[in-house]
Amino acid sequence: MIATIQHPTETSKTSNIINYLQNCLEKQLHQSALTWLNWTIEKLLDNPSSHSLFIGFSQTPRQVGKANLSLSQEAISTARQLRPGWMPEYWTVDQAVRTLLLLNFQTDEPQEYLASVEKLFSAADVAEQIALYQSLPVLPYPQQFKARAIEGLRTNMVTVFNAIALHNPYPKDYFQEAAWNQMVLKALFVESHLSQIQGLDSRVNAKLAKMLSDYAHERWSAGRGVNPQLWRAMGSFTEGQILADLEKVLREGETFEQQAAALACFGGSAEAQTLLDKVPTLKQAIEQGQLTWDSFSQTHL
Repeated sequence: MIATIQHPTETSKTSNIINYLQNCLEKQLHQSALTWLNWTIEKLLDNPSSHSLFIGFSQTPRQVGKANLSLSQEAISTARQLRPGWMPEYWTVDQAVRTLLLLNFQTDEPQEYLASVEKLFSAADVAEQIALYQSLPVLPYPQQFKARAIEGLRTNMVTVFNAIALHNPYPKDYFQEAAWNQMVLKALFVESHLSQIQGLDSRVNAKLAKMLSDYAHERWSAGRGVNPQLWRAMGSFTEGQILADLEKVLREGETFEQQAAALACFGGSAEAQTLLDKVPTLKQAIEQGQLTWDSFSQTHL
């Protein structure tokens, strides 16, 4: 059994997440790995120093491995209840352990905790950065890491960028509009899967729609294709040039591109609804639930 932890600054939600991760890891890790984890947590309790945290953090993959975290459907549902949008089913065991260490790092002052995590970020290798960014939505004082998360978007390592942008509720919940828009646009540039960005449908805005339309025009001018998921972020801003863009895609695009444009029209302006009337087959498929963004994303991420 992993040691029971009392974090002086933890909320009841944090305590529940600690218990959740402990239960998941106890079901999957070998006894030797559990022994090491238990010893490391006890050491953190006895000596809650940054040094102890850093040592445990760096030793984690060697001690517990890098296997995918195996979760039942019930466990996945529980994760969503503990923290809306939390998706640990995409984590590995070392990422779960590193998060557990961060959650159990005791400090008397919030600034001491924040400074220690910031030091980890500054010295982290790629795998450690991924674990840190993935953990942000469940850490104490999550709003205090917003500047760090936004800075992380500037990375030239796609895996690190994806740890922030994909399967992570943190940007949806904490990023202001400018940072959110830049994240979505960069996801297109680095060919990340837009459908895996949480909040892509709910955080549409006029500036983002204009940015994405401009991006589509740049691609078309260069004779290159456009990720059809781009049209998902148009929301109700399907007017003027954007409406003309959708009309062009419906007229000239491949079948899958026409499907995406039709979906954008369905959720768009009154003018877009009128445009959708010109493709009755697609309109009917949408109205009957046969074509949705979810079904579309199964084959076009």
